[in-house]
Amino acid sequence: MSEPHFQRIALIGIGLIGSSIARDVKELGLAREVVISTRSAETLKRAEELKLGTHYVASAEDAVKDADLVIVSVPVGASEDVARQIAPALKAGAIVTDVGSTKASVIAQMAPHMPKGVHFIPGHPLAGTEKSGPDAGFAGLFRDRWCIFTPLPGTDANALQRLKDFWIALGSRIDEMDAEHHDKVLAIVSHLPHIIAYNIVGTADDLETVTESEVIKYSASGFRDFTRLAASDPTMWRDVCLHNKDAILEMLARFSEDLAYLQRAIRWGEGDKLFELFTRTRAIRRSIVQAGQDVDAPDFGRHALDAKK
Repeated sequence: MSEPHFQRIALIGIGLIGSSIARDVKELGLAREVVISTRSAETLKRAEELKLGTHYVASAEDAVKDADLVIVSVPVGASEDVARQIAPALKAGAIVTDVGSTKASVIAQMAPHMPKGVHFIPGHPLAGTEKSGPDAGFAGLFRDRWCIFTPLPGTDANALQRLKDFWIALGSRIDEMDAEHHDKVLAIVSHLPHIIAYNIVGTADDLETVTESEVIKYSASGFRDFTRLAASDPTMWRDVCLHNKDAILEMLARFSEDLAYLQRAIRWGEGDKLFELFTRTRAIRRSIVQAGQDVDAPDFGRHALDAKK
């Protein structure tokens, strides 16, 4: 067990990411106290039943009192409300971070409310599943996954290093980039795939010539893997689309152009173009496996990954 990195950590929001952090902090001994706050009384009660923290409070403002580290794990659209609530109670020297999938929007919402002497360091752990809620979390979620920081100009180097050390203790790999670059990268590697998945599953649902039983019965032919992405939290993904609009629209435009190219190749029977595309994309899959971001096993590696949990 590690030495505590912080005396008191406040977790604002206790869904998949927040509850996974709580489990790792408890298992690894990274804090002496973990205060959990969430708007839902039912969710807060469940977090207490799961013994995810040491204190449980409904008020985010109460939760951050005397906290050395505050981690905001809410849908990105709620970031400003949380920042307003916690600002009066933050102690000098506290580190405030988040886990949101968009960074420019979160910075615009939260930074203006952060008091002087508080270190606001936006972050994004690239880890998760399609499940949500406090029961969805598990220890080890962040192991060998990237956590990206988008620090503001003038960020205190010592505070940034303390936060990096905390995420390294959770098993994460660390990277830094500016917020706009982060949002463009995530638009293609995460946001666009989810949007496409939602759209494909919605299209299948709208088809009157294919019965629901056939969609479910034959889902192993590829449809199933889209449904996993399309089962992700609707509130979170609504907010992602609204708060990373420009980058997502740019990637959607590029995707639409490439889709039109593919459509023409199929229409005109241009097998060489199809083969070249499918060969190139197959190599991307190999690169992902080689980078340790998935395993080369049947069923997209999910059975093998589940066995490690």
